[in-house]
Amino acid sequence: MLVLGLLLLAAGIVAILAAVLNTSGTATFLGADLGAATLFFLGVAATLAVLCGAVLTRAGAGRALRHRREGRRLRALEREHRRPDGESAGHGADPPSTRQQPPAE
Repeated sequence: MLVLGLLLLAAGIVAILAAVLNTSGTATFLGADLGAATLFFLGVAATLAVLCGAVLTRAGAGRALRHRREGRRLRALEREHRRPDGESAGHGADPPSTRQQPPAE
């Protein structure tokens, strides 16, 4: 999502710069002459591409940040619950308070 956002952002910026730097009322794109109305709608599309790119970039970066934070938190919890003998807490035998006594015969 981050890469797609950056690509849309770059494409929109290039389109806007091309329109701004063009001083005449018409432009040629892929061999076709474009009038003022077409240039206007291309500008609207480029602006939407920039906005969508910014939103996607922000969402992708936020997701990556949350993923890194969650990973750090899980690693810290794992270190906290690890026993000195290398065995993780919660694995192996039950704690004494939860052990069930065998039924008396």
